[in-house]
Amino acid sequence: MENAAVATTKEIMATVLARDLQDGEWVEVGANLPVPRAGVLLAHLLWGPNMTVMIAMTKANLLNEPVIEEFQLITDHRATRWAEAYYAHDDLVENMKFRRKGVFFAGALQIDMYGNSNLIGIGKDYKALKFRGPGAIGVCNASVMNSRFHLVVNSHDKRIFVPQCDFVSAYGWGNGGKDARTRLGLPGGGPRYVVTPLCAMDFDGETKRMRLRSVHPGVTVDEVVQNTGFELLIPSQVPATEPPTAGELRVLRTRIDVCGALRS
Repeated sequence: MENAAVATTKEIMATVLARDLQDGEWVEVGANLPVPRAGVLLAHLLWGPNMTVMIAMTKANLLNEPVIEEFQLITDHRATRWAEAYYAHDDLVENMKFRRKGVFFAGALQIDMYGNSNLIGIGKDYKALKFRGPGAIGVCNASVMNSRFHLVVNSHDKRIFVPQCDFVSAYGWGNGGKDARTRLGLPGGGPRYVVTPLCAMDFDGETKRMRLRSVHPGVTVDEVVQNTGFELLIPSQVPATEPPTAGELRVLRTRIDVCGALRS
């Protein structure tokens, strides 16, 4: 039997995301990033049989798939083998009835203390970016229309966690305050978690400042602070992130991530 103590950082990150998901929710994997995809599938296979799982724009039900074949691109045709339906991008933009109970996942080049994030590029002059990102794509509407979203990044340093984003492609909590989104008429609930290789963070209920929720096994609070470019809210007690159980780890490795993307 797999021992939960040997879970990798990416497996821990995926499990954090999975444990926020509930049966019956509409869940958009978005750009098919490995960690969010694994988290969504883990929840779907273990406690979410009635979740609507959107993988590569297909509505999929994978409960009876013994091994879920990996694929890298959102346009990969192999995802259609599981499809119950396919949605064009405009269908999702227009159909709010799905997204009222929806959850979305996004990456970021930069994230500030209120969960505003940037996928556009690095540099103050948009005509001469130092680094060009993938662009907002569907992130603008998905992060607004869904009931909540999570930000997931594969590194944690001061280049990502910045005092102010050069551009904002996904609006978080603006300049702070629990009414930051409602006063703009935004229907969705905003960012809930920020999950990194060091920790999981959430947002204070009143100020919406980013707050340290847990540190992954072997990581210290000071390590997180030293690698964050703004002042985090730090509770008096910060627990270790709960790793996957032996059963969760077994499903991750034998059905979801057989090729080991989360172990590389």
